[in-house]
Amino acid sequence: MRIYNLFPLLAGRFGEWRSHLERAAAMGFDWVFVNPVQELGRSASLYSIGDYFNINHAFVDPASGRSAEDQLRETAHLAKDLGLRMMGDLVINHCAADSPLVAQHPQWFARAPDGSVAHPGCDLGNGEREVWFDLAQFDHDGSAEREGLFQYFLGVVKHCIGLGFTGFRCDAAYQVPAWLWRRLIDAVKQEHPDVVFAAETLGCQPQQTIDTAQAGFDYCFNSSKWWDFTSPWLMQQYEMTRDIVPSISFPESHDTERLFQESGGNENEMKQRYLFAALFSAAIMMPQGYEYGFRKKLHVVATRPSDWEQPSIDLTGFIAHVNRIKADCPVFREESFNQLLIDDNPNILLMWKSAKRARQEALIVLNKDVWQRQRFYTESLARYVQSPSPLQDLSVDWPMGFLPAPFEFELLPGMARVLVTTT
Repeated sequence: MRIYNLFPLLAGRFGEWRSHLERAAAMGFDWVFVNPVQELGRSASLYSIGDYFNINHAFVDPASGRSAEDQLRETAHLAKDLGLRMMGDLVINHCAADSPLVAQHPQWFARAPDGSVAHPGCDLGNGEREVWFDLAQFDHDGSAEREGLFQYFLGVVKHCIGLGFTGFRCDAAYQVPAWLWRRLIDAVKQEHPDVVFAAETLGCQPQQTIDTAQAGFDYCFNSSKWWDFTSPWLMQQYEMTRDIVPSISFPESHDTERLFQESGGNENEMKQRYLFAALFSAAIMMPQGYEYGFRKKLHVVATRPSDWEQPSIDLTGFIAHVNRIKADCPVFREESFNQLLIDDNPNILLMWKSAKRARQEALIVLNKDVWQRQRFYTESLARYVQSPSPLQDLSVDWPMGFLPAPFEFELLPGMARVLVTTT
């Protein structure tokens, strides 16, 4: 999957999504992920859902004469006509603390020691815990009305499918029991076998990721965004789940700071990180605005269409080229076997990839340094691959029709050479 994250608070009303969908399709994305579009609770956070079956009025054009549901369906049809499948955000670990569900079904919710509804939170890593008081925690395991709670969310998923969504990013999936995901995914796929479920598992322990992934998910998310191109942890994480479920990389997300801001406005790093994320694992997700070097962090409450920035850079052509490489090469469309190779220059990342299903290998030669050029030299590129098939250069910048031996190239800051064997 090549996923474009359309952030609805930035995109505005459904009728204003066309240009964003067209741009995503032109860049070679085949999915568009949309953060929650349901009616919100009092805090107005996208992840504090007040009513799962009603649409947030902020995205609806009241002058259109069509219902909110029909406006969303039309948008999904437009996406489909452009070659994009729609992925929604499935938030079932909590709802808004002021949702009518709290009063209507009190036994669906976890309780604090004093008997009040429990609020979810997260550990900050310094012995402190942040509690989200605008949220109410569902009790999927211990509820006396567990079956009713399950049937409710099965109905939510089916309702979303009826609105045009054919995939779901499952928010904080590891906080929901694996048995529930397994049953929910099985029930949905009996009627809709092509629906895709992706588990958001960032921040959890490795065993939690494995347990969640084994519950029937089609994808999970990996942490390649934070890799320093040297430490062993990413490859260890990748190997733990590679044979269980394919994963999704991202250069930034709606939860992180903007990379263009973090990098000090370094276009080389923007290109480097997108290319690596796209070619490292089976799937890639990129948030709206990355292609233009937006600096302002997306906010689940405060972001508005007026926050659309004047483009600092234009990476649309670069991203389209990388997406074409990913779409055309089987080795980049699955969880391949990845191995880091040793190079004399410590500023060079040399990664060999071998597809499990397709008979194809790849060699990525990447300059880790986003500020200075770095030299790569080898007596023969053939020594790095096992296939007798010749290597083809698919690099975005200055692809070489002939690969000499010995091979020497001075990589520009952040630049990569992408070499694949012919299938």
